[in-house]
Amino acid sequence: MSALFHRFNRYLAAGITAAALAAPAFALDTVKFMAPGSVGGGYDQTARVLGKALVEAKAAKSTTFENKGGAGGTLGLAQFANSTKGDPNALLVVGAIMVTAIEQNKPQITLKDVTPIARLFTEYNVLAVRKESEFKTLEDLLKAFKEKPTSISWGGGSKGSIDHIGIAELAGKMGVPVNKVNYVAFAGGGEVVAQALGGQIKVITGGYAELGQYIRNGQFRVLAIGAPERVAGIDAPTLKESGYDVTIGNWRGVYGAAGLTPEQRKEVTEAVVAASNSNVWKENIETNKWSANVLTGDEFGKFVDDEHVRLRAMLVEVGLVAK
Repeated sequence: MSALFHRFNRYLAAGITAAALAAPAFALDTVKFMAPGSVGGGYDQTARVLGKALVEAKAAKSTTFENKGGAGGTLGLAQFANSTKGDPNALLVVGAIMVTAIEQNKPQITLKDVTPIARLFTEYNVLAVRKESEFKTLEDLLKAFKEKPTSISWGGGSKGSIDHIGIAELAGKMGVPVNKVNYVAFAGGGEVVAQALGGQIKVITGGYAELGQYIRNGQFRVLAIGAPERVAGIDAPTLKESGYDVTIGNWRGVYGAAGLTPEQRKEVTEAVVAASNSNVWKENIETNKWSANVLTGDEFGKFVDDEHVRLRAMLVEVGLVAK
């Protein structure tokens, strides 16, 4: 009886071990995303796709999402930093727009108050017009812009955003004074799309992911893309090949909570990297025409520090920040 009992215990133990090995080893529990912008915007899109990817990669059990827009994302940053200290299951979506907002607004809480995890991709801006527009090519548009700069209204993200400084930089390359650029800033993507489709805005600039559905169904015509080289699936020349040495792109990534231990930071980073290798993530990289360029940990932190220097210089150049 005793031998039979011991044999049963051995089989039971072996069964439990096998089951444990077969079960997914979740690095994270329920991941709480902070998307510091409106629902449907770039921060929000990134959060929701990454959330699906974390679950598909079995790197997280589930996800929740909170949106808090305003001040270029710095309001969401402040709430995240204050409410998540030491929590390895919290992620904040960040990007170049947040860096420009920090440089302009000088908030008390900055990216120094949270933990760099990973840069994920860069999304390059398209310049597009509605299908009824008189501008059929980039050359048509820029000829009119050169002749009468204020006649061309450019619609995009908030004042000082990548959209804004990209157009200002293009104007500078063309010899058009920055104070002649008629840039109209919008807090949300839906409003600028409506204004561009209605003809109140002559040109819309933004990431392909936010404008793609309107481009695919023919409501918008892409005249150019601000990428270093042509992007597969987008039938438009780059600004560079058209003779203007300008790149307009917004990278996005994630930060973790303040006060993470080295072990927690490592687990969070590995979970995000695993998600970036999932099928759902790769499918969205292709659909949204994002350019994947994962960078993690301290290297990502240094990249963001360098971005503060680079983007501040651009803000000074276009007159949005004092020297």
